[in-house]
Amino acid sequence: MPAITLKILIGFLVGTLIGLTGLGGGVLLLPLLIFVLKVPAIMAVGSDALFNFVTKIGAGWLHLSKGTVRRKVVLALAVGSIPGSIAGVGFLTHLRTIYGTGVNDFIKSAVGLLLVCIPTLLLFQQRIEDRVTNRPPTMKSFLGMAIIGLLAGFLVGMTSVGSGSIIMMLLLLFYSFPPKVMVGTDIVHAIILTGVTSFLHFRLGNVDPKLVGALLIGSIPGGLLGSHLSTRVPVLWLRRILCTVLLATGARMLWA
Repeated sequence: MPAITLKILIGFLVGTLIGLTGLGGGVLLLPLLIFVLKVPAIMAVGSDALFNFVTKIGAGWLHLSKGTVRRKVVLALAVGSIPGSIAGVGFLTHLRTIYGTGVNDFIKSAVGLLLVCIPTLLLFQQRIEDRVTNRPPTMKSFLGMAIIGLLAGFLVGMTSVGSGSIIMMLLLLFYSFPPKVMVGTDIVHAIILTGVTSFLHFRLGNVDPKLVGALLIGSIPGGLLGSHLSTRVPVLWLRRILCTVLLATGARMLWA
């Protein structure tokens, strides 16, 4: 199979799964880039960040137009996530300066750890949502969100994973907005975070534009198909199966 065809098919698969389950592109795509396409880990991180940035723009614009975004929450998160992303990318650059290609092994271990933690949290997401009650924002919660943004930004800068999943889970500890508002706020902030991260990686030569282009060619129709099928398949069980597979993948990356 030609390499370009395989990349388009992977984009289609990831887009379909995103449309079906709502899982973030980073957690689904990055292992495929590293294990299937054999993309060097640091190049996979930068390309994945750009892919996530482009794929979220349409959904972010839609949520903004519908008023399902809490702009102050986005601002609070971005206050932390932008410097966090800069620090994360800078840390990778420092490691590459010291260890050369050995930085790829570090990235694989970091991604493996996240692929163990994130699916585990996602499996318990509904229980967390059920325990959280509506409460108004406070200065303390805004400070907490900036800290959440700082942590998530650092992780995304290093791995491109977590711009949606980690922040979504941690936001549940502060707010219980309607689901559309929670999702819209998370997506708009993810656009900012992945935009900054992909720009930083692009400047450092850690992005393969042709790879991203091929993935997008497949992911756009895949996302439309997944959204169409989401009312016709048992999404909850599919989501659980995917989380289990990702958990096993993360464990393999840690103990390989």
